[in-house]
Amino acid sequence: MVKSKKSILILMSLVLVSVLSACSGSGNGGKSDSASSAPPAEKTLNANEAGWKSNTDPVTFDWYLNYSWFADKWGVDKTTQYITKKTGVNINFIVPAGNENEKLNTMIASGNLPDLITLDWNSDAVDKMIKGGMVLPLNELADQYDPYFFKIADKAKLNWYKQEDGKVYGYPNQSSSPSDFQKFGYNFTSNNTFLVRKDIYEAIGSPDMRTPEGFLNALKAAKEKYPEINGQPLIPFGSQEFTSTGNGSFESSLFEFLSIPTEKDGNFYDRTTDPEYIRWLKVFRQANEQGLISKDILIDKRPQIEEKILQGRYFAMMFPRSDLQNQNIARYQQDPNSVYIAVDGPANSKLDQPRLSGPSIAGWTLTLISKNVKDKEKAIQFLTYLISEEGNKDLFFGEQGVTYDVIDGKEQFLPEALNMYNNDRSSFAKTYGASYTFWMMMDPSLNLKWAPESVEPTKGPEDWTRGKVVDNTVYTNLDPSATSPEGISLGKIKTQWGKILPKLILSKSEADFDEVWTDFQKYRSQHDLDKIQAFQDAAFKRNIAKLLE
Repeated sequence: MVKSKKSILILMSLVLVSVLSACSGSGNGGKSDSASSAPPAEKTLNANEAGWKSNTDPVTFDWYLNYSWFADKWGVDKTTQYITKKTGVNINFIVPAGNENEKLNTMIASGNLPDLITLDWNSDAVDKMIKGGMVLPLNELADQYDPYFFKIADKAKLNWYKQEDGKVYGYPNQSSSPSDFQKFGYNFTSNNTFLVRKDIYEAIGSPDMRTPEGFLNALKAAKEKYPEINGQPLIPFGSQEFTSTGNGSFESSLFEFLSIPTEKDGNFYDRTTDPEYIRWLKVFRQANEQGLISKDILIDKRPQIEEKILQGRYFAMMFPRSDLQNQNIARYQQDPNSVYIAVDGPANSKLDQPRLSGPSIAGWTLTLISKNVKDKEKAIQFLTYLISEEGNKDLFFGEQGVTYDVIDGKEQFLPEALNMYNNDRSSFAKTYGASYTFWMMMDPSLNLKWAPESVEPTKGPEDWTRGKVVDNTVYTNLDPSATSPEGISLGKIKTQWGKILPKLILSKSEADFDEVWTDFQKYRSQHDLDKIQAFQDAAFKRNIAKLLE
């Protein structure tokens, strides 16, 4: 009897399941409801309309900037508040507290990258992330989510950054294509300047500092006349910070001041062995021997350098003009005669004009999208917006009626914003956040279109570079991949150079200098220098062909 009841219950259950299945599988008079089981319709993509305009859902992206000095926060100022209101995108910047490369390498090793990553285009980490499959191809994201990207992205820049697999993983800022350079070349300025403190320079007779003798005599005269600045020792000569791989002031900057070519007879040329370069490295050794180089410059990091610039403790500097802009404005307000001005500095024996780097197609930084990005669609749409003229204009001007307006028939900052821009750039960044405070996708050609006329003390150093700027695109991106045998060897040479450069400057005699220099050249030869230079020469010739395209 029990078994019979169980059988009846099981049979009833099966009937009930069958009925429910029939009900769920049909409707509308018993007809099959195909819509309930069909996949959702694909979103229609419009290559002629920005994707972000139809997708302003809120999202917060984590954006890693490989620059420990960057301190601005998104959403504090009027410009980023406006961009978030407009696009729905909020940004949480992640900045390393200490050594940038250590932080980045740790993230790469963990495989846990933030949504967006911005770093120097020539960083070894770019290759590691691409080869490791840690970043997404922008062209594929654009195909899938926002084909408008191809309408506004510069094709020459995409071609320049196309990898061997035919994909593009990053987009540059501060990048100028050859056609841009042809149009705007003379108006482009360089960041590379030789600077002196105006009052001290004039007090010692405004000497010619282009020759070794003139350079050393000027440093000596400045130290003798002004041994102290506000109770602290004068630092006769300053530079950028020394890192584990060298110092830009004594490398790329000095090459450009000395107008040393990167090619000779159609082949890649090793500028580091040029006699003019070695001659000036020995001048810096002499300066140290004569007590004209403070040990501070070997150990100070950027915050300490900026503090000493603000105090006016340096007499002369090989230093990027924009990197002391805020401090120079503050000095100008205290005493216009105490600012840093640009003058002709170290030159080759022919006293040729410097050949300064301006914006090249490679740019300054590269921004990539992580494979871990929380929203692929919004990420490529937001990047496309930032690259576009509309996005660049928002980053430069901010919101109309708040930061800028049409005044006398021209778009320009409102008077109160312009006053702060000219006189207190730090407060301008915090209050308005305009004028590319957030520079990650800055287009230098568009900047020329909107930038207000410079005023002192910014104007002088900027104008000094005009007419000296050259397009060095063909000489960029010549180094082998960091993970290749040649790249590994080059990395060792660069690290060794980071140790050698201070030793050269601190050498007690020219004979000691020569010994250190010779040993370093042997080290280079023992670490596949011939293979590295063969790679660089081939890359240089590929660049020529790529630009001809």
